[in-house]
Amino acid sequence: MNEKRYTNRLIHETSLYLRQHAHNPVDWYPWGEEAFERARREDKPILLSIGYSACHWCHVMERESFENEEIARVMNEHFVNIKVDREERPDLDALYMSVVQAMTGHGGWPLTVFLTPEGIPFYGGTYFPPVDRHGLPAFPRVLRAVAEAYRTRRQEIEKVGQQVLDHLRAINTWKPADRDVTPELLEAAYRALIEQFDPTYGGFGRAPKFPAPMVLEFLLRMYLRTGDAYALKMVEQTLTRMARGGIYDQLGGGFHRYATDAQWLIPHFEKMLYDNALLAHAYLVAYQLTRNPLYRDVVEETLHYILREMTDLQGGFYAAQDADSEGEEGKFYVWTPEEIRAVLGEREGEIVCRYFGVTEWGNFEGKNVLSVPRDPEVIARLEGLTVSELEAIVGRARQVLWEHREQRAKPARDEKILAAWNGLMLRSLARAAIVLERDEYYHAARRNAEFLLTTLRRDGALWHMFAEGVAKVPAYQDDYACLIDGLLALYEADFDPRWFREALALTDAMLERFWDSERGGLFYTSAEHPDVLVRMKEAFDHAIPSGNAVAAEVFLRLYRFTGDATYWERAQTILRLFADPMRRHPYGFGRLLCALDLALAPAQEIALVGDPEAPTTRAMRRVLSERYLPHAVIAFRRIGDEEAPRLIPLLRDREPLREPDGRPAPCTAYVCQNFTCHHPVTRADELERLLPPVPSATP
Repeated sequence: MNEKRYTNRLIHETSLYLRQHAHNPVDWYPWGEEAFERARREDKPILLSIGYSACHWCHVMERESFENEEIARVMNEHFVNIKVDREERPDLDALYMSVVQAMTGHGGWPLTVFLTPEGIPFYGGTYFPPVDRHGLPAFPRVLRAVAEAYRTRRQEIEKVGQQVLDHLRAINTWKPADRDVTPELLEAAYRALIEQFDPTYGGFGRAPKFPAPMVLEFLLRMYLRTGDAYALKMVEQTLTRMARGGIYDQLGGGFHRYATDAQWLIPHFEKMLYDNALLAHAYLVAYQLTRNPLYRDVVEETLHYILREMTDLQGGFYAAQDADSEGEEGKFYVWTPEEIRAVLGEREGEIVCRYFGVTEWGNFEGKNVLSVPRDPEVIARLEGLTVSELEAIVGRARQVLWEHREQRAKPARDEKILAAWNGLMLRSLARAAIVLERDEYYHAARRNAEFLLTTLRRDGALWHMFAEGVAKVPAYQDDYACLIDGLLALYEADFDPRWFREALALTDAMLERFWDSERGGLFYTSAEHPDVLVRMKEAFDHAIPSGNAVAAEVFLRLYRFTGDATYWERAQTILRLFADPMRRHPYGFGRLLCALDLALAPAQEIALVGDPEAPTTRAMRRVLSERYLPHAVIAFRRIGDEEAPRLIPLLRDREPLREPDGRPAPCTAYVCQNFTCHHPVTRADELERLLPPVPSATP
């Protein structure tokens, strides 16, 4: 009885998103020459639809239009229809998204673009309803109008196409600064971010609100740089509000995509790997600075969510969980007071409802997204409890409610494994393993690195994704950059030289494939991606940090490990290339601003030599991990190891000091800052005194 009436070519794809459309009555093609050859042969325009599996409005448009036989008939009659998973082909998504944004002033998903048979866009939009609604034209009306225009106004369409190509080339021509950028740019960016900050709820701008973890980390850098407590306050306000908001899964841990309101209360419910990787890292470094236990809890709960629900048996991390279950957005996550009381009993149920802001009228379509709208101290006082009694009740209730929720139909999980996103999570797990002293994070990070280097690499080159047992699509520049960044973090977690060697090899491959030898900077695509109109350079942070920004920071760190000035020069080229847009749009350049801060900060190079199991070594490592040291690189050489100094010049000529009895000290630390080296030390308290001071958080 479950036989499908229609089946199209997408049934053979590995992408979950594409397979979700395999039984539409639309005659879908995947992106490829077959579709373009038919469009040329029949002289038909192409309808390109781009989305992703966890996108709520993508599902809505599918239900309303792509499953509608009459609308599908119009699509099939007048167009060659191509469906693209934006996570599988981010290059196509970025290119055509930039066109639609230029045409309409906004973008988003589902992305709907009309192309000539040569792939040149001439009209586009995002979601279209099946009938005129919300000020948007009906999709069938758009289809007929575009088809008619293509038949009768071909010269006009060709003119628009040429204008689009000119636009793409223009926005991809960056004019570099004529000299190295200075701290003044950091200060200007900081002032601009203060103007955009929401002092009531944290975050930037109004609804919808995105977490912007790269910007938050830049503000922490500014706090270290200037001592301005307001920079720290902006971060704390934002992180605390998010942690107590509905954007954070109060039962299962992990963050939803973004908030539809200014208060962080009602999310778009999809959970993305990259958001959770980046936010776990932001909360981790905020914890290092503040020691706020809430931030540690968020890091641990988020990483436990990833390890519990988003980890492949081979060690890779899955891409996303859907917003919808059983055809309804957010159904898996919302509650009524009756449901909570039925699970917990009347008394505890009432307390927990008050704690999580659950009401009879609800905050989302008659039900409740859980949040923590009031301070626990207030709730405890209202309930006649101590704070510790309240926390014990809520702690038990969270576990019981989570177990009950696990019996519901779960949102679909997109199990493709993407190199860049995995690199982001690798970095967060490796750092958290050291800061929080959690072995399970280290083992997960190591398994992930092994998996990526084994499964997503062939003959020295990376692949972008792994799905259904197949590695496919040549890797993009951010795949390389994020994986290199993760490998360097893993090296600083266990000091296994292998990870550093792999990072160097991938850096060489990235430069060979993506570096623009004429103008500088890194292209997003390589020569292995032949089917793109223009090779673009990703400058802005989007959902994940710009590949050029990550690369700039990687180059700076490699320069400090190796002393190879080529890395320094590459980083400076990137910083100069994007200096102007970084100044004008700092919100979109959080990660590159962090790279600029690293370039301008006094270099901190720390080399440890000794016995890795010695208590002194462990104590020194604890001193380093407890401090937020974004400008430091840390290397370690086991006594007698000859390979590490050859690989990492920072370790050359670093010998252990001798104890009074002539034996080598268990661990010797060499600390150099701003091209000046201190006398080596052999005790953890001596090492701590050599580290830069942390600013006082007083206004």
